[in-house]
Amino acid sequence: MLRELRGLARETAVYGLSTVLGRMLSFLLTPLFTHMLDRSESGVVQTAYAYIAFLTVVYGLGLDVAYLRLGRRDGRADDEAFGAGLLGVAVTALAASVLLHFFCVPVARVIGVPAELAVIVRYGAWILAVDAVMLMPYAELRGSHRAAAYAGVKLVGIALNLALAWIFVRLMGLGVRGVFLANLAASGATLAMLAPVIAARLGRPNATRLRSMLSFGLPLALAGVGSMIVQVADRPLLSHLAGLATAGLYGSCYKLGIFMMLLVGMFDQAWKPFILERADRPDADALIARVLTYFCVAAAGAFLAVAFFVEAAAKAPVFFGSPLFHPAYWDGLVIVPIVTLGYLFNGLYFVMLAPLMLDRRTGAVGAATWTGAAVNVAANLLLIPRFGMEGAAWATCGAYAAMAAAAWALGRVTRAVPYEWRRLAALTAWTSALWLAGARAGLALRAVLLAAYPLGLRLSGFLDAEELAELRAVFSARLSRAEPAPRAGG
Repeated sequence: MLRELRGLARETAVYGLSTVLGRMLSFLLTPLFTHMLDRSESGVVQTAYAYIAFLTVVYGLGLDVAYLRLGRRDGRADDEAFGAGLLGVAVTALAASVLLHFFCVPVARVIGVPAELAVIVRYGAWILAVDAVMLMPYAELRGSHRAAAYAGVKLVGIALNLALAWIFVRLMGLGVRGVFLANLAASGATLAMLAPVIAARLGRPNATRLRSMLSFGLPLALAGVGSMIVQVADRPLLSHLAGLATAGLYGSCYKLGIFMMLLVGMFDQAWKPFILERADRPDADALIARVLTYFCVAAAGAFLAVAFFVEAAAKAPVFFGSPLFHPAYWDGLVIVPIVTLGYLFNGLYFVMLAPLMLDRRTGAVGAATWTGAAVNVAANLLLIPRFGMEGAAWATCGAYAAMAAAAWALGRVTRAVPYEWRRLAALTAWTSALWLAGARAGLALRAVLLAAYPLGLRLSGFLDAEELAELRAVFSARLSRAEPAPRAGG
């Protein structure tokens, strides 16, 4: 099993490289915006993008995941399924975006965007349409394990978005409008890069295949709506309950949870196709359990690193001699460890979702995500008036934890996945002890505590004999490859 998991790790690394580089490029927009937009303008951006993220799930209809599960047979693509999925997404996206375009003013009023900025609703509508059409070719790249092509297209599109945002916002002074105009232009260019993938797989749409994919995908889309409520409901609620300036401060600092978000995101990109391809294997349950343990080991270390060093990083003078984040945004740094912990729980949810996906229990997936959505909205309404930004951060963290718990409980109905609870409890205790010890420590001591994290796992017997033997084999192989070859005659 361990050797097979190395395949997942390698593919995760490829997706991870693109995700890390791409997210880091995107993240560079945040320091730019803290120096170029005031808190209220940032609040407009954060609020509008929250609705865009929410609608992205609706536009996709779950057809990209349905294609991964039903549209590929024995590793080969089904062109009719691809064409049906693409047609379903494109028609939905066009109809919805036309409506948003013509009713941009009342929509702006409803979501709290100033009337003079209603044009960003139009930009957002067409960003949604273009990005929705890209879902199917991206799914084809993932399903065919063309991770390098997937990574390359993603990176070029993100880099273009960053460059155009710099031009439109900083050089041309277009402000909030420039943010969305840059995104729209970059999305259009990315779709053009994916055109060969579409052309290669575009078969005659099959109505029967589309119905089958919709029956699988729509419940997932409904679940995705619930999941997106967990991810983005805090920004609109903060905007409504505490004002655009607070929402802008919160949303900007929330982005500093990027490191855990990267880990979870790149893992999920590789995990879904990996486990879906092994749906019928007898050891699938044991595989899920072991992956959860390994994910928690990596995520707990990432959590400690972010919690210990994020404030120093945000205040470091690395943005053209100025702090990474403008001092006007430093008040929001307190939420970052909470946000990071929430992303960790989100990763647990992705792993515990696997039994439901393998058994095609998409209704149960929806129940798990909507549990989190209900917890998030209720907790935000309860905590924001009393605790402000910190209340919103804890509400989202609690919602992710609720989703993971619900997925675990629902998954037990049909699969007795042997999760390694004793090892997970030991890992939780060790991580918590280090976090508490470093809460008021200086940077030097925090570095020592972070280094102690893997050492403690090694000395405590957390790794069993099989895992230690596998790790020794991996390191020995790498060392042998790194050694220079002996010279001829020497």
